[in-house]
Amino acid sequence: MSAWHTPVLSSVSGYIRFVDIRRLVAIAKAYSVKVHVLRRVGQFVPAGVPLLNIYKGERLSADAIAALLDAFDFGPTRTLQQDVEFGILQIVDVALKAISPAVNDPSTAICCVDHLSRILIRFAAREPPAALLYDPPGVVRVSIQWSSFDRMLDSAFEQIRMYSKSDVAVSLRLLRAFGDIAVSTPDPADHPSLLERARRIVAGCARHLEEDELPELRGRLNALEKLVLSA
Repeated sequence: MSAWHTPVLSSVSGYIRFVDIRRLVAIAKAYSVKVHVLRRVGQFVPAGVPLLNIYKGERLSADAIAALLDAFDFGPTRTLQQDVEFGILQIVDVALKAISPAVNDPSTAICCVDHLSRILIRFAAREPPAALLYDPPGVVRVSIQWSSFDRMLDSAFEQIRMYSKSDVAVSLRLLRAFGDIAVSTPDPADHPSLLERARRIVAGCARHLEEDELPELRGRLNALEKLVLSA
């Protein structure tokens, strides 16, 4: 059996609201093990499901395992402390209600798209948290997943795109948001994801709108293509 195959099971059910990374690193160093965190902040973990995989886990005492579990804060709902995606999804919920046929409030949906673009610009510009943590240098103690830029793009815009295919105003604002993010994003490697999603917007609208409603959408897509391909 691989030396990594020592699972630590969650003792409670709940959403991961906070992970004390320093504590995990300190425990892993003290027992000369390596810890792989299997779930991200914001994900739900049922009791009895593996939360961690440990390399050389036979070195851990019962107290050490309990200490590892204590590095996680669980709760019945998600929070914003380490979970940016949760805040994004709350804004998306408002946008989806606004563009529903029962409400039909595109102005509110457009406002939500504007704020989502602001969040994505800040997310892309930040220094990403480390997925591998070392102590001492050169020795990995903890590996952990964090939400990627692509995942945040999907969380922020994919559902709105799906439900706004027949709404020119919201679709236009989505394309503008992608252009704003592309201009402000320091890493050109993120640009293809924006362009792919912009193409989906125009393709979806082309199946639901009249031909005379499409030129402005296509114009914004062309502008984004020029920006991305020239980067």
